[in-house]
Amino acid sequence: MPEITSITPQKKDKTRVNIAIDGRFFCGMKLETVVQNRLKAGMTVTPEELSRMQFESEKLSALDRALTHISHSMKTEREMCEFLRGKGYLEEVVSFVVEKMKGYGYLDDGEYAARYAESAAKRKGSRLIALELRRKGIGGEAVSAALSNLEGEEESAKAVLEKYLRNKDLSDPKTYRKAYAHLLSKGFEGDTARTVLKGVLDEDDPS
Repeated sequence: MPEITSITPQKKDKTRVNIAIDGRFFCGMKLETVVQNRLKAGMTVTPEELSRMQFESEKLSALDRALTHISHSMKTEREMCEFLRGKGYLEEVVSFVVEKMKGYGYLDDGEYAARYAESAAKRKGSRLIALELRRKGIGGEAVSAALSNLEGEEESAKAVLEKYLRNKDLSDPKTYRKAYAHLLSKGFEGDTARTVLKGVLDEDDPS
């Protein structure tokens, strides 16, 4: 039978403890729940029993914690899951909270992707935006939908280019290559970068 080998206070929250089974971290739990269930080191207990205790005692507090976390800025489903796991909650609690928040409309990866893309498009190309959204756990369909609503990528690329150039001479081949590479690094396609570079060169040409 698995055995609780340690119950130690969490460093950042003295109202919670970390529970280890057979020498390995198993979960975080409210100190109140530990006391109520008379848990202590050396006690034999199944992982299922501990999971049930944590789920029943912590699902609402985890939801409150998640709502506070998301009040500062929008989060993706993956980011919320990672936040809750980082606080020591088991998968059953994480799943419960995420589904509740989706039902309340607080977690919506499609809306997150659309807002993120709209904001980021002022300084980044669609290729980089798509990469960043996928890293945040957004699915391909939501990413495609968000990017399909973007307009004015050339205008954004021109703004990025002008900020990069400042007092640089774009007619210098070395500067041109670096400017082109800079636009690519910001996620703009090669064709877009070349079009914008040509446009700026034409503007600077007095003839």
